[in-house]
Amino acid sequence: MDETFALYTAGLGALALTLPRLKRRLELSRAKHPSLAGHSRLAKRIARLIPFYDYGEDTFFGSDNAPPGIVQRRRTGFLALATLYKQRFARSAALTGTASEYLSDLQFTSNYRIPFQFSRFVRQHLQGGSFLQSSNGVHVTDLDGNEFHDLTGSYGVNVFGYDFYRQCIVEGSARVWTLGPVLGAYHPIVIDNVRRLRAISGLDEVTFHMSGTEAVMQAVRLARYHTGRRNLVRFCGAYHGWWEDVQPGIGNPLPPRDTYTLREMDERSIHVLATRKDIACVLVNPLQALHPNAGAPGDSSLVDSARRAHFDRSAYTAWLLQLRDVCSRRGIVLIFDEVFVGFRLAPGGAQEYFGVRADMVTYGKTLGGGLPVGVVCGRRQLMKRFRDDLPADICFARGTFNSHPYVMGAMQVFLEQLDRPEMRKHYDGLDETWSRRAATLNHRLENADLPVRVANMSSIWTVFYTRPSRYNWMLQYYLRAEGLALSWVGTGRLIFSLNYDAGDFSAVAERFVAAAQAMQRDGWWWEAPGITDKAIRRRILFEMLAHRFGFRPIRRFAHVPSGRSIRHAEDGSVPCSRA
Repeated sequence: MDETFALYTAGLGALALTLPRLKRRLELSRAKHPSLAGHSRLAKRIARLIPFYDYGEDTFFGSDNAPPGIVQRRRTGFLALATLYKQRFARSAALTGTASEYLSDLQFTSNYRIPFQFSRFVRQHLQGGSFLQSSNGVHVTDLDGNEFHDLTGSYGVNVFGYDFYRQCIVEGSARVWTLGPVLGAYHPIVIDNVRRLRAISGLDEVTFHMSGTEAVMQAVRLARYHTGRRNLVRFCGAYHGWWEDVQPGIGNPLPPRDTYTLREMDERSIHVLATRKDIACVLVNPLQALHPNAGAPGDSSLVDSARRAHFDRSAYTAWLLQLRDVCSRRGIVLIFDEVFVGFRLAPGGAQEYFGVRADMVTYGKTLGGGLPVGVVCGRRQLMKRFRDDLPADICFARGTFNSHPYVMGAMQVFLEQLDRPEMRKHYDGLDETWSRRAATLNHRLENADLPVRVANMSSIWTVFYTRPSRYNWMLQYYLRAEGLALSWVGTGRLIFSLNYDAGDFSAVAERFVAAAQAMQRDGWWWEAPGITDKAIRRRILFEMLAHRFGFRPIRRFAHVPSGRSIRHAEDGSVPCSRA
């Protein structure tokens, strides 16, 4: 009896110890976004199960079981577009083809411009080229002499126009010419840059790095060092560079460690921050305000029309204030990753734009005046990399090219220009200007009965689609044919420089509508009666299962009009076009 009671008591004691832990674990799970992007381990497992397959010419134009007439319209339009590409982009495409054999970055971007099922056939026929020879105003020119309106923004670098940055580099290089590329020692220009960055960030100290990714790495390292805690919180879909702790899931060869990926703009995440004791820092990328909890909207994942975006400045401000409050109460370091949005939204960056102060801020991109750089600004007690009382307890961080004289020179010119009244005018009515332009384009698209819309966060735009379709990614190729240059993520992100005037934008809108009209005319937005995005995703899942487990033939769905099904070769693969 005594032994039974002792076991019973021990069991109750163990349960009492376990229940709080289980409760915290459940709360953490509930704060994660329900999508795969919110469950990185599961996403990695599923990624390993997805088989490669692609469409040959017989299936490429009718993967949605379009009727023969639509399939023929698509084929005719595609071949006409391919002919135009071969004539117009011959030199650019030829050099891209040669470079792809040896340039691994180019291999990656070429393969992942669109969904993988369509990629090989498109690369065979629509080779636009990845090389440019010049820039001027809001235009770039390729090797064939084609001039494009630039919508790439150089991944966010180009805030004020390429001519501006060219001048920053030329003038900055002249200022440090007598020192040259001396490393280790500092050019006196560094002092002025630090002074200006302290004023902009409202923070005490500054460190320089070689990239935005490296700056975020250092900010997180310092937060862990000073709090003595291991875990960082990032929010679902946010990009903070390509290192392991901030890119869990697909794209990372290592499993996530010491990272919680939570829902953005959600009370459950606030509760986790308010109750756990192991969180060192919270990383916020303000760009996510345009598409909370969704990843960067590249066309490689545009398998249907589910992409959505909407920017609510007041709602996101309220969320940041909640984060500021809970981090202050719990001793968690709040880090704003402004590598992308810094100096695009306001002269003082996202802190000024949203009216919320962080403990640490990272900058990059445009701050280098056109040259590569990463910067961390932070409160004094967080920036120190050693302890006075423990000489061996340090947080080491250095870089060979940190504070490179030429980068510092270009940065000084950039920061000086940022203070000039004529540059500040770029920010006058900035949101109103770009929101009005987005509304104007949307109005034109709606009046033309085109299933395309844009959403914007100031001068950063994304394109989304209003009818279910498997072919939305084709729009990027029609846009290029109309003289609009996009980055390799396609219509996922359009980045305008602030020197676009009314005439420049009017020309872009005209070309955008023309491209969408051509795409509609060629039948790519044909819509099966009753089709939904969910039905498209279900069909793609069935295709994947068929290729994974060798099902054949793939059956048509009853609610989709009949057409060609996927045809398998003898080995179970889908034959490719031999163009």
